[in-house]
Amino acid sequence: MSQSHQDQLNRIKAEIADSFDEELEMQMEEDRLDDLVAEGMSEPAEQTLERKIYFRELFRLQHELVRLQDWVQHKKLKVVVLFEGRDSAGKGGAIKRVTQRLNPRVCRTVALPAPTERERHQWYFQRYVPHLPTAGEIVLFDRSWYNRAGVERVMGFCTPDELEEFFRSVPEFERMLVRSGIVLIKYWFSITDEEQEFRFKMRIHDPLKQWKLSPMDMESRVHWEEYTKAKEEMLARTHTKEAPWWVVQAVDKKRARLNCIAHLLEQIPYEDVPKPEIELPDRIRHADYNRAPVPPEMQVPERY
Repeated sequence: MSQSHQDQLNRIKAEIADSFDEELEMQMEEDRLDDLVAEGMSEPAEQTLERKIYFRELFRLQHELVRLQDWVQHKKLKVVVLFEGRDSAGKGGAIKRVTQRLNPRVCRTVALPAPTERERHQWYFQRYVPHLPTAGEIVLFDRSWYNRAGVERVMGFCTPDELEEFFRSVPEFERMLVRSGIVLIKYWFSITDEEQEFRFKMRIHDPLKQWKLSPMDMESRVHWEEYTKAKEEMLARTHTKEAPWWVVQAVDKKRARLNCIAHLLEQIPYEDVPKPEIELPDRIRHADYNRAPVPPEMQVPERY
C-alpha cells in the first residue's frame, strides 16, 4: 500500500474514531478517563490530539463553562455567540461541546431555516431579533445574519444593492446590540479546500452522516473560490472594535473545539457564584400507599 493510501486510511479511521468520541462524551465521567482508549481502536491521524488529553481538557473546560453559566445568570448578562464558517467546518460539533453540560434554559442554540416568503420582505435583521437573549441567557447562533454575506451573496439570493446595504448596516446593528448590554462574540471556523472535500466524502459514504449533506453543500464545493472572496470581504468590512471576528483554525476538529471554548471563556470575566448548601429532603411516606404495578402492555420490551 502506498504512503498516500495509508495516510488516507488513517484519516478515515480517525474520522470514525471521532464519531465514537461524540457519543462517548455524552456518557463518560472524569473518573473513567483512564479507560477511554479502547483496545483495538486505531490511533487517530497524526495531527489529531491524543484522545485521553482531549477528553481531560474537554471535561475541564466544560466545568468552566458551567461556572460561566452560573455567573451569567447571577449577573444577568446577555451573551450572543456567532458560529460561522464553510459547510462542514465543524461549527455544529463545537456548539455541541459548548452546550453539552449546560442548562438549555440558560444556553440555547438558534439555527434558523431558510427565510419564508414573508421574512424575505422584512427588514433583514428582523427575524434574528426575537432570538436575542434576555438577562441571564446565552444564545449561540449556528449561522446568523452573516448568511447574507456568504451563501446569499454567492448563490444569488440577494441583490448587489441588498448586499451593500447589509455591509453598511451590520456594523451599526452590532454596535447597537453591544450598547444595549449584549456581549457579542463572533467566530469563523477556517478549514482548507482539501479538508472540506475529505469531510464531504466521509458524509457521502457514512449513512449516519448523509443527512448532513444538502444540495447547497454540493454547490458550495463548486463555488469554493467565490465563497473565499466573499469571506475575505466579509471579515474585512465587519471586523470592528466593538464586535471583532475571531478565526478558529479548524482542520483538526478536536483542537478547534478546545481552542474555541478556551477562548470563549476568556471573553467574559467570571467568578464562582455563592450557592446555598443543598440538602435532599426526607420523603413523606404514607402507610396506606402501595405503588401500583405497570400494566405489561405499557412496558417497553427489555431487549438489552
